[in-house]
Amino acid sequence: MRTIKLGSSSLEVPVVAVGCMRINAISKKEAERFVQTALEQGANFFDHADIYGGGECEEIFADAIQMNEAVREKIILQSKCGIREGRFDFSKDYILQSVDGILQRLKTDYLDVLLLHRPDALVEPEEVAEAFDLLESSGKVRHFGVSNQNPMQIELLKKFVRQPIVANQLQLSITNATMISSGINVNMENESAINRDGSVLDYCRLHDVTIQPWSPFQYGFFEGVFLGNDSFPELNKKIDELAEKYEVSNTTIAIAWLLRHPANMQPVIGTMNLKRLKDCCKASEIRLTREEWYEIYRAAGNILP
Repeated sequence: MRTIKLGSSSLEVPVVAVGCMRINAISKKEAERFVQTALEQGANFFDHADIYGGGECEEIFADAIQMNEAVREKIILQSKCGIREGRFDFSKDYILQSVDGILQRLKTDYLDVLLLHRPDALVEPEEVAEAFDLLESSGKVRHFGVSNQNPMQIELLKKFVRQPIVANQLQLSITNATMISSGINVNMENESAINRDGSVLDYCRLHDVTIQPWSPFQYGFFEGVFLGNDSFPELNKKIDELAEKYEVSNTTIAIAWLLRHPANMQPVIGTMNLKRLKDCCKASEIRLTREEWYEIYRAAGNILP
């Protein structure tokens, strides 16, 4: 598995992150096999959140991997906090409380990465800074990041937070590529020219923040997958054509499209299917040409100006 540096940190991570949001949907034996398969593929970066399964997913993962000190040294753990029932919460007390719960469920003393999950309209960055300082000094969290945040929200945090923001987890796929399209359609009056996220792609590249695309196979907001979907005939035709050329699956090509972008992204895959897991990991071996990348982009219905 090819690796990259996570943001401005010295942490080497695989280019594919294994999302564990759905691990509570499979049996214990299946979970053990899934985690072992990921490790065999070199995918030792596991993404969690305290809300996944109400915390159950973290517990299932810890049991599936048979967490102990020797195992912990071989894996990279990331989790997220800040989403509560009916609200978001970046208060100091809640961040600290959340991390303690995450560590207990994962049966570990520390997280490699903690992300703030969804922007809190009532965020007081001074409190976030205090929480981050306590988590870092206690050794409970080694690196920090955000999820679904725009550049100015990150800048507001950075005014008070000392630690580098190393990652930003954002929804991005071939069919949900507005952050790419707005950069292509600069100075245009079409729909694709609308800048919906404050140039977050360019911002993250400028400031060494690794973008972690979530839902890399989804279109819309959890409306379904585009692979094999009759609503995207041209896209699937092009993806299948390239899959045949490279002798890989369509799943591999979809992830390879994200990895071809020079921003050095780290897609978060959410499948619990072993074959699709392997297919996603295989994308690290594929480098699409510039022409092929644009062919896929256009096949998704995007028009170049």
